[in-house]
Amino acid sequence: RRATDKEMRALASSTRLRILRVCREPRSNREIASAIGADPATTLHHVRRLVDTGFLAAQPVRRGTRGAREIPYLATGKSWQLSDPGASGMLLQTFIEEVALVPATEGNSSRLGLRLSAEGMTEFEDRLQALLDEFADRPEDLSAPAWSLFLALHPDPNRPA
Repeated sequence: RRATDKEMRALASSTRLRILRVCREPRSNREIASAIGADPATTLHHVRRLVDTGFLAAQPVRRGTRGAREIPYLATGKSWQLSDPGASGMLLQTFIEEVALVPATEGNSSRLGLRLSAEGMTEFEDRLQALLDEFADRPEDLSAPAWSLFLALHPDPNRPA
């Protein structure tokens, strides 16, 4: 479904998008702040916004390493189910911030130019979405390394029709 204005505003922040990635497993605000290199107070502001809009869910209270009470947060997967036509720029900005933290030798990228009819393009997009959905629905192996994928599909300005 199409994202509401409130949901679009909540996702209009690379910090919040990074928090959602970090919270694919339960993380406390302190753990989130450490993972994204941000101040815990600033992180808490973003966490609350994501909780208020249903993108994060508070988990049962637990005791931290020093016995302090902490609330872990878990991404709900709601963002995967939304369509936001204006989100591409924020997703790209978030990707650039994240990939800048990875050594160049550890990434893998490729680029492909296509010329497809409207029917071929629809088939291509449907098959890509089905593949992404298939892997998104798989249970995570928490002992395996974590990977991130960014996929952008756009008209090619270098090869006009």
